[in-house]
Amino acid sequence: MDESTVEATGGGPAAEADALARRFDADRGHLRAVAYRMLGSLSEAEDAVQETWFKLNRTDVGGVANLTGWLTTVIGRVCLDMLRSRGSRREDPLDHYVPDPIVHVPAAGDPEHSAELSESVGLALLVVLETLAPAERLAFVLHDMFAVSFDEIARIVDRTPAATRQLASRARRRVQDAAPGPGPDARRQREIADAFLAASQGGDFQGLLAVLDPDAVLRADGGPLLAGASKVVHGAEAIIRQALMYASFRKASLPLVVNGLPAVLSVVDGRPTALMAFTVVGDRIVQLHVLADPERIAALDIPEEALARAVHPD
Repeated sequence: MDESTVEATGGGPAAEADALARRFDADRGHLRAVAYRMLGSLSEAEDAVQETWFKLNRTDVGGVANLTGWLTTVIGRVCLDMLRSRGSRREDPLDHYVPDPIVHVPAAGDPEHSAELSESVGLALLVVLETLAPAERLAFVLHDMFAVSFDEIARIVDRTPAATRQLASRARRRVQDAAPGPGPDARRQREIADAFLAASQGGDFQGLLAVLDPDAVLRADGGPLLAGASKVVHGAEAIIRQALMYASFRKASLPLVVNGLPAVLSVVDGRPTALMAFTVVGDRIVQLHVLADPERIAALDIPEEALARAVHPD
């Protein structure tokens, strides 16, 4: 740790501990971003950040020149252990898994494209990352997203830098093959999402066909409490049949931004019930992610005043 930081506090163990805590808090957002991309779970990401704090407190970092880099490698190792542990006990299939969303609720009249999207990483990309082996995911996330050197990553995965480079290369190819390309600007994405919702609520088959990519995929995750709602639907016409099937269940909805992309929250009796996020490429929706897990939906931090703004279709 920088000696000037300690000196400014007057020295002593208590002052050093306080300075270290402040220094860690300055990196907390960065560490959370690393852990979220590694784990796809907000609660697990917080656990990883907390474990990193514990490790920092148990380590003499007086000789560490780059504390942010040191913390990044520590949280990478923590997340790698968590991924390996998860893989050995995971029972839920990955095909319909929807990662935890990062939700932004635009204020009334606030143009959503001006929202702070510092932690935006699309749900579609997180789904692809979930298919990687733990070491591949670590190498890709740390190197390609956070510019950590292969020499540093090699020490975490206990491989040579050359082998670590290959891990990242394999992961990169998987991501490039499976993740969707860039979309239009935020305003246009919202227009397309709104057109989908209007056509769905109006039972407009042609309207839905106009905004869906022919090879679009819908992934719905109901969690353990609504396992029957979990599914993957391939192709525009199959998705349209699903959309029209539920058109009669007309719920109030609240526009949101989820991981930097347009989304809508279904609201029943003032309570959130399901979240749908749209991935748009060109002028077509290529992926829809539906989170209907009651426990995870209830954990979303949606202010009551925002829920009160939910609009019921005419």
